[in-house]
Amino acid sequence: MNIPVLIVACITLLAFVAHLIGGTRETAAIAPKACDATLTAHWVQAMAAFQMLAVDLLAVSILLFAIALNDLGAIESTLILICALLYTLWGAVWVAQILWLGRSNVGLLRLPHWLVWFVCAGLLYLGS
Repeated sequence: MNIPVLIVACITLLAFVAHLIGGTRETAAIAPKACDATLTAHWVQAMAAFQMLAVDLLAVSILLFAIALNDLGAIESTLILICALLYTLWGAVWVAQILWLGRSNVGLLRLPHWLVWFVCAGLLYLGS
């Protein structure tokens, strides 16, 4: 059993549940008035993209549980490193997006998701 990978699998599964329940509720709460067709189209697109990430979180979580609980042989280390790269990219894109948007009232400390992804990347590297 690979404990660092198992920890990341659990964190990712929790992120999936939080994303699916809390995130959907929060995103649904900002729905525009139906009479604004353009804004409504953008909101529906954002909701759909948001749910696509939920699928990714669930798929990666399942993969990590499979890696953590089974011996996959020679390919295991490669899969873990690919996942570590994915988490690193998630964190980097999050940081870049927050900085690029430049909202003074919403910074890196208010939305620290990037930190979770970088910690997960480090744990995966440790478990590779």
